[in-house]
Amino acid sequence: MNLVLLLVTIFAPLAPLGIGAPAEGKQERQPDHESAPAPGLDAQADPYLYEVILLRAAPGRLLELVEAYQARIAAFEGAALGEVHMMRHSQGDQWDLMVLFPMGGFEEYYSPAAVEARESAFRGSGVPEADFESELTAHVAWREDWFVRGPAPGALGARFDGTSFFHIEIFLALHDKRGELLEQRRMENDYLERIGRQQNVILTRAAGAPWDMFTLGFYRDIKQYAESADIAEEVEERAARAAGFEGAGSIGSYLRSLIAAHHDTLAVAVR
Repeated sequence: MNLVLLLVTIFAPLAPLGIGAPAEGKQERQPDHESAPAPGLDAQADPYLYEVILLRAAPGRLLELVEAYQARIAAFEGAALGEVHMMRHSQGDQWDLMVLFPMGGFEEYYSPAAVEARESAFRGSGVPEADFESELTAHVAWREDWFVRGPAPGALGARFDGTSFFHIEIFLALHDKRGELLEQRRMENDYLERIGRQQNVILTRAAGAPWDMFTLGFYRDIKQYAESADIAEEVEERAARAAGFEGAGSIGSYLRSLIAAHHDTLAVAVR
C-alpha cells in the first residue's frame, strides 16, 4: 500500500464534509425503502448519454475560456446537435466551469455522420476542432472529462428553464456501495418532495473520470436555495422517516457511510 493510500485509509473516517466515510462496521443501516426513479429525473431503462467537461481556467484567463466555450456551444447548437448547459463555479469545488454536452449514445455520437456534422458546424464557426483544442491550451490549467447517463434532453432542459443557481454534488462511492448510494439519492429526492422542494436530477457514470454519479439541484437564485432553513423541524423529521431514513438528522451521516469522496459546488448559469 503506498503512503497516500495508507493516509487516506487512516484519516478517511475523520474527514469533514463527506470526504471520508465511517468504517464498515459502524455504518448506519436505514429501514428498507422501496422507491423508483422519479420520471424524467433519473437514469431510465434507456438512459441518455452526456459528456461532462470540468475546467479550471489558467490564471487571468477565465473570461477568455468562457468566451471560447460560448462560441463553441453556439456552433454546436446552431447545427441542431442539442442544447448545451454551462455553469460557472460560485463556491465549493476547484473547477471554474462545468459544461454538459448531449450525446445520446456512444455509437450514435461517434458515428461517421455525427462526427462530420460536428466538424462541419465547427468549421462553419471559423474554429475547427484542432484549432479549438489548441486555443484551449492557453486558457485551461486543469480539465476533467467524463460521461454520464441521465434524463433525456427535453426533461433536463425543462429543469434549466427559469433557473440560474445550482447545487452540484459529485460522489465517489465505496466499492460495494454504488447501488446503495444511488438508492440513497432517490430516497433524498423523495424527502425533498415531501418538504416541498424540487427533486434533484441524478446522473450516473458511464465512462471517464472516476466519479460514480452526481446530482443537480435547480433554483431560481441563492435566496430560493436558502429557503430550506425556514422549513419546520417536525416537517423535516416526518418527511425523512416517510422517505425511509431514521430521521432528518441521519440523512447526511447515512450518505457518508456510502462514499469515499464527495464534492459540493454552488454554481450559476452561463448563457
